[in-house]
Amino acid sequence: MQTVLAFVVGGLYAASLYMMLRRSITKLIIGLALLGHAANLLILTAGRLVPGQPPLIPSTSEATRLEPPYADPLPQALILTAIVIGFGVQAFALVLIRRTYETVGTDDLDEMRSTDRA
Repeated sequence: MQTVLAFVVGGLYAASLYMMLRRSITKLIIGLALLGHAANLLILTAGRLVPGQPPLIPSTSEATRLEPPYADPLPQALILTAIVIGFGVQAFALVLIRRTYETVGTDDLDEMRSTDRA
């Protein structure tokens, strides 16, 4: 399963870089979103995919440690935080794109660069 996710992460990184190198600012934002998803999957894969129990110690038990296999909660918490931050950045970028398109009249980065010189 980790090998499949490694290929998926590589594909997402490649697609995001391709989208970010396009001339359209809309495609740039889509590429940034794909890059965030690839990073989240990379963190999940690096945290090891273990089909196990939730990381909880039962209160009726005398145990003081978790017995394997258990799911690691740290990558899940990091990914949840990254999803929330990524959503905020994407929402801001969409508003910025809309305002830029209203002002300049295009989403082509080369044409936006030429309006600065005029």
